[in-house]
Amino acid sequence: MIGYITLGSNDIEKSAAFYDALLAELGASRFMEMESFIAWATNPKLPGLSITKPFDGNAATVGNGAMVALVVDSTTKVESIYAKAMELGANDEGGPGPRGDSGFYAGYFRDLDGNKLCVYCMS
Repeated sequence: MIGYITLGSNDIEKSAAFYDALLAELGASRFMEMESFIAWATNPKLPGLSITKPFDGNAATVGNGAMVALVVDSTTKVESIYAKAMELGANDEGGPGPRGDSGFYAGYFRDLDGNKLCVYCMS
């Protein structure tokens, strides 16, 4: 159902370096790029993540209550992606661990522009 997610950035170059390194851990790479827009995916026919400078010319801001969730296949991968995000300068929003009794295991962080992301798996 979801084709791609777009996050606003005020520094495309800095944000691109963050996502190049982070999303490479998931096997994703750039598949579309313009001056103020870059998109990554593991396959261009599958959902992807992109960054852009807002087209209206205003500063990018964080969506209150908005979050992008990145699915992986193991708790080990949750921990390694979360650690990579921290290494790249992300801010902690809740370290890796189980959430509730449903088998949901997740770590939460904010990217360099303050956008909230989650990396998770279901056991």
